[in-house]
Amino acid sequence: MIQRAHSSNVLQKGAVLLEALIAVVIFSFGILALAGLQSLMIKNTDDAKYRAEATFIAQQKLGEIWTNAHNFGSLADYIVDEPVAQLPNGSRTVAVSPERVVTVTVNWRLPGAEPHTYSTNARIEGIE
Repeated sequence: MIQRAHSSNVLQKGAVLLEALIAVVIFSFGILALAGLQSLMIKNTDDAKYRAEATFIAQQKLGEIWTNAHNFGSLADYIVDEPVAQLPNGSRTVAVSPERVVTVTVNWRLPGAEPHTYSTNARIEGIE
């Protein structure tokens, strides 16, 4: 009877070590999940920042044309792929339709990512 109690204590010593290892593994997965979540949040914050910057760049160009429409020129005038320093690999295109609708398109591309585009338009009177 005494020997049985002794053998069960030996088996339980290994169980405590196994429980500790399982706890470390679960904790490690939790830390990895938090690190992945944080990197995803940083990426989404950067994307939102670039979208806001593209919106500002396009609206700024529309404002310049709107306030200076009589000096903008003829309908044939447009700017193709004007570089934009505020965005990575950024460019801005301005096109004017015969109906005096000015379309400003901003393109940018992060390294290793898909290209992004923001486009807006406005009808502006005073363009010849």
